[in-house]
Amino acid sequence: MSHQALILAGGRATRMGGVDKGLAMLSGRPLLAHALAALSAQMPPPERVWVSANRNLDVYAGFGCPLLPDSLPDYPGPLAGVLAALERDDGAVWLVMPCDAVRLPADFSRRLLAEVAAGRQAASARDREGWHPSLLALGPGLRAGLAAYLAGGGRSIRGWLAGLDHVEVAFDHLFPNLNTADALAALEAEPRAD
Repeated sequence: MSHQALILAGGRATRMGGVDKGLAMLSGRPLLAHALAALSAQMPPPERVWVSANRNLDVYAGFGCPLLPDSLPDYPGPLAGVLAALERDDGAVWLVMPCDAVRLPADFSRRLLAEVAAGRQAASARDREGWHPSLLALGPGLRAGLAAYLAGGGRSIRGWLAGLDHVEVAFDHLFPNLNTADALAALEAEPRAD
């Protein structure tokens, strides 16, 4: 299925001490580089990969992807990045992932996109440790509803998805959740199993 991809790297990363998470290092490379590599191995590949970023734009530009800064002020969260993408192209199918999605199963995009192709508005990933609402596929035509949700004070991806025709897709693969420096260090020390 034809789609565009959005990597979310525009947040405050408060749980990581405010560092620019997409530029945090893992095995000598920024998290964004790992996320791009994981995405490039997916089939079908996206037509284009966008990066949601609000800081260090000159550094992010060096990765060769077009940048989408938030259109809303004060870093209101990952949904602001999603809104910027939908404002760019509300008719597209979008595959969305955070910049710490450094390991993806080979069938990640195919399985999520299949749910959208079957008529769902959204599909997100779940592993045996929990739900990952920021790993998702979005169908077209969601911009107005998301803009209204944000204008009403909504900030949670979970809350927004609750109002959509949404399905969780179960994967055996464990998705790392790198929200703290300790989690990043633990993944760095972990032997690769895949």
